[in-house]
Amino acid sequence: MVQEGQIVLFPFPNTDQTRGKLRPALVLRQCPSQYDDWLICMISSRLAQCIANLNEIIAESDSDFNASGLRQASVIRVTRLAVVNRSIFLGSTGEVSGNRFSRIKQKLATWILA
Repeated sequence: MVQEGQIVLFPFPNTDQTRGKLRPALVLRQCPSQYDDWLICMISSRLAQCIANLNEIIAESDSDFNASGLRQASVIRVTRLAVVNRSIFLGSTGEVSGNRFSRIKQKLATWILA
């Protein structure tokens, strides 16, 4: 079962629509339709890609890091979004805390409405 705030694994597409490599992604929201489609955002271990006040770094010292199942500190890239069908998820590593998830959704909304 997929749920909001969960971290899933799947081949995140490149921006040129070529197949990407297997990476974690944060599940943001199920899309309202008859399909099992979900809005997700990419997670990367390349911390230099973090955009201040927009993306979110999850560090090994954070209280929800172990629950995330991530292997190393990572950046949740709010601006790297995709809508994908649940059938392509290849598993889950864990989840982020409710507080972090709320903060990420607020950052996304602020960015889109700016």
